[in-house]
Amino acid sequence: MCSLEKRGRLFILKLTGDGEHRLNPTLLDSLRSTINQIRSDQSSSQSVLITTSDGKFFSNGYDLALAETNPSLSVLMDSKLRSLVADLISLPMPTIAAVTGHASAAGCILAMSHDYVLMRRDRGFLYMSELDIELKVPAWFMALIRVKIGSPAARRDVMLTAAKVTAEMGVEMGIVDSAYDSAVETVEAAVRLGEEIIRRGGDGHVYGKMRETLLREVLVHTIGEDESGSSVVRNTRSKL
Repeated sequence: MCSLEKRGRLFILKLTGDGEHRLNPTLLDSLRSTINQIRSDQSSSQSVLITTSDGKFFSNGYDLALAETNPSLSVLMDSKLRSLVADLISLPMPTIAAVTGHASAAGCILAMSHDYVLMRRDRGFLYMSELDIELKVPAWFMALIRVKIGSPAARRDVMLTAAKVTAEMGVEMGIVDSAYDSAVETVEAAVRLGEEIIRRGGDGHVYGKMRETLLREVLVHTIGEDESGSSVVRNTRSKL
């Protein structure tokens, strides 16, 4: 599932085990519970979150095999991931994804929901696989893609050619902040970045509110806010 280590003012959240870290309801609940645990810590507003994983995968997306057993699970997983992304956006601290393996579809969305994305260059890719597996991308995925990928050409390649984006390609596209030679080096770099951010100082609550404003378009699709920040009724469904 996932584990949490507190190292000084760094919180290191890890998806554990050698599996694909498929985002099923149980794992999504565990991740949300861990984020809420971090939020409730008294030091949270002066801290940094690093999210990483064991094994070959950062996350291989939704658990589609599970969803095939019950169509309602597709909607449930989408709802839980939307809530998790909203939690990350509102978290009162900077967030770093140390992507040490493949991050596909919903797993790619999870990685890009962090403020910084660091990635290993020797293995793994970011991959929006929906075109290849013939599933329509939900509107809220696209909202995040528009905010996180500035280049129209890069957005086209990611979404309309299902490009398997390596770390070096991701740096060129502006999706990945920096690339490293191994999983260990990627996590170590994320720790250094986190410590640098902490030394820089700042109020995490102010940071979180600024991020909410910056990513307002995404929140419209996740927690049902309108452009003024008022709550609205959400009726968004996904095939994923």
